[in-house]
Parts: sequence; C-alpha cells; structure tokens
Amino acid sequence: MLQTKRLRLRAWLESDVEPFANLNADPDVMRYFDRPFSPEETAASVKRFQSHIDQHGFGFWAAEHAESGDFIGFVGMQHVPSDMTCAPAVEIGWRLDKSVWGQGLAPEGARACLAYAFSRLALDEVISFTATQNKSSRRVMEKIGMAHDLSRDFDHPKVSDESSLKRHVLYAIRSDQQIFA
Repeated sequence: MLQTKRLRLRAWLESDVEPFANLNADPDVMRYFDRPFSPEETAASVKRFQSHIDQHGFGFWAAEHAESGDFIGFVGMQHVPSDMTCAPAVEIGWRLDKSVWGQGLAPEGARACLAYAFSRLALDEVISFTATQNKSSRRVMEKIGMAHDLSRDFDHPKVSDESSLKRHVLYAIRSDQQIFA
C-alpha cells in the first residue's frame, strides 16, 4: 500500500467492484475509450489488476480517500502487455471518479507511484500513454515530470482502426530525471 496526504493506494476489495463498475460505465470518465465497460468487464479487470499486484508487488492499486475511506478509482503501475509496441515497459496510469476531478489527486497518487518505481523497484523508466485527444491525462503526465516522446507514439492495437482514438501519445520519465513535487 502507498499513502499520500490525501490518498491510500491499496489492494482491491470485493466491495470495490460495484463502485468501479459505476465509474467504468460513466460516459464522461470513459470518453477516451472505445466505449464504457460492462460490469463483467470491470470485474475481470479488477481480477487482472489484483493478480498483477500479487505477482509483482505493484499494479493498478485501488484508490481511496485517506480521510473518508471512499473508493474513488485507481492509480498505479503495471507491466505493459507484450502485444503493445512499447513493451516491455512499466506504465503508470489512473482513472478516477469525476466527482474528484480537478483536485490534484491523480498527480498526487502518480508522484507516489513514481517515487516507489524509482526507489523501491529500481526501474530505469516509467511510461504512460493515452489517446492523443486526452488533454487531461496528458496534463497530469506533464505535471509529474513526464515528457512526450513523439518518436514512440503509436496506434493502439486494441482500438478499432475506424476510431478517432486509435492514435496514442507516449510520455516517459527516467529515474535520473527530476520529479516535480
């Protein structure tokens, strides 16, 4: 588990599945995906996320408000699937309920993850990627010290060729780069 001033990043609980399914069904939250996720897809993703945590000691952790204990989404890191052009790599990512957008929670959690990645895991680099149009996530990437690596942008293999979301930008940060607080 990672703790910040306002967040607790932890293992997934069965009680997280329903609020995460609600989050994944929200068209605003999922606007940079082909479509919102079904409850079954959400339950399967929670199992994958927790399996990655169990296997590697890190992953896309469930995120809750430290003070209230309310589940608000996820923040964490995971190994990029081998079918992705940017593999092998560790990516950092987040998906938070829109009720907490604009409060600085994604950068706060992501900075804790980067500190963990570079100090505890001794990683050389962490990447992040998103649909080109996702200015909010790109802004978070920049706030945590990541830089756009234009040479590594790619077409996401799991996004349909007809989708305007096919093209993805890749951001990266190396362990020897300064992380802005």
